[in-house]
Amino acid sequence: MYPDILPAQLQASTLLLRPQYVLLKTGMVTDHAVLVENGRFHDVGPRALLDARHADVPALDLPGKLVMPGMIDGHHHLTQSFGKSLAYGEPSEIFRRVWVPLESSLDDEFVYQSAKLAALESLRGGFTTVCDAGTRAKGEISAVANATSEAGLRCVLGIICNDGGNQSTDEQRRTILKAAERFMADYAGHAMVHPSLAISIPEVASDSMLRAVSQRCAEAGIIFQTHVNEHLASVERSVVARGMRPLEHLASVGALGPQTLIAHGTLLMPAELMLLKSTDTAVSYNPVASAWKGNAVAPAGLMAAMGIRFALGTDSTRSDAFRLMDAAEAAQKFAFAMAAGDTSAGAGWTWLNHATHAGAQAVGLGQRIGEITVGKQADFLIVDVDTPELCTSIDLSWDLVRLAQRDQIIASFVDGKLRLFRGWPVDWDARALMREVADKAHAAIAQAPIQRLHPTADAHRARTVAGSSIYPARGDLQ
Repeated sequence: MYPDILPAQLQASTLLLRPQYVLLKTGMVTDHAVLVENGRFHDVGPRALLDARHADVPALDLPGKLVMPGMIDGHHHLTQSFGKSLAYGEPSEIFRRVWVPLESSLDDEFVYQSAKLAALESLRGGFTTVCDAGTRAKGEISAVANATSEAGLRCVLGIICNDGGNQSTDEQRRTILKAAERFMADYAGHAMVHPSLAISIPEVASDSMLRAVSQRCAEAGIIFQTHVNEHLASVERSVVARGMRPLEHLASVGALGPQTLIAHGTLLMPAELMLLKSTDTAVSYNPVASAWKGNAVAPAGLMAAMGIRFALGTDSTRSDAFRLMDAAEAAQKFAFAMAAGDTSAGAGWTWLNHATHAGAQAVGLGQRIGEITVGKQADFLIVDVDTPELCTSIDLSWDLVRLAQRDQIIASFVDGKLRLFRGWPVDWDARALMREVADKAHAAIAQAPIQRLHPTADAHRARTVAGSSIYPARGDLQ
């Protein structure tokens, strides 16, 4: 039996780790070691070589363990996730009936608390970075920034720059852009928060605002986020109002490019895929969101083959990176691969890549994180692979996509610091936060002017048992 790891062993300022496996950008390797120092990967290579080069550093043997990059959530709404179960059974565009009313009712304290709880969920699920698309809650965005930083989660944080459309005034636009500039300046050198500008959907901004925000992001080397071609209704509204689909609208005002990250992209024509490719625009592929509240599945397998950059995102559904990779593969298989006789559907490594280094590139942090290599910031996981599910593996990379679970994560590191050990923070009281948020969440949901169209599971079952004028009673369920 392998000796257990103690959290104190993982909190030294310098760590020389000798796991059974290391996941590099090029694939899975054995007999390697990793040296972490000053928040970065200081040395990576064959174990014997690192042992010789760093004989003065005590090595920590990790038999049966994998050291892998922390995973990237390419699309999140941190202040929505406490109400995620409101999405079940609902038709698309629930942001109009649920998320906008819910977020608009939150005060700064609850924004902070709910964002910190969401950050904890992300870390527990194997994410070390999330890309947040911006909150519609009142108050300062610093509440979200403080929450993620204190939780120990890296965050690409969007500030919403909606000006309402072409009827907005020059003064309104200047005010919004000044606030965006202040936000960018406040977090320009932050270790854990990376600023981003966002517009919720193209139709809620003027053409000049879309152009200005995208161009400002390009100049500053940060990303511009917006939801595009997600739901059929929004595509049709854009065609009626602009004579163009949302992605075409962005292209027409010069808002696409390497700085732009579009969320979802589930409804794309072949020409629009070529538009993404030619402008080097990135996409967040959100397969669980498609299952829960979408109209379609983004053609991520085709995007990968075309070289279109994309990350995997949760869209604040469930913050479990392993289940997200599994969903990414399964959604492609059901929506596209099975009909074409494609039994591989990305061969596992495609989704692992886009959950790590390719995802980091899509959210604008490819130079900082996403892989275990010398010089990059040490955002990584220690995962137990000596489990009944994986002990017989002959293809560990693919098995991580299909079989791994978040409860196998022993330790989560961000910026070289141990943030979670066996799923719980090492330096703050998560259970106290959980109690605080739980007390407020139901009250916030009850008070917000949200409109749900589907009953809860128990209410739906009761209706099914009772029957209706349309459907007969199901006495067999009693």
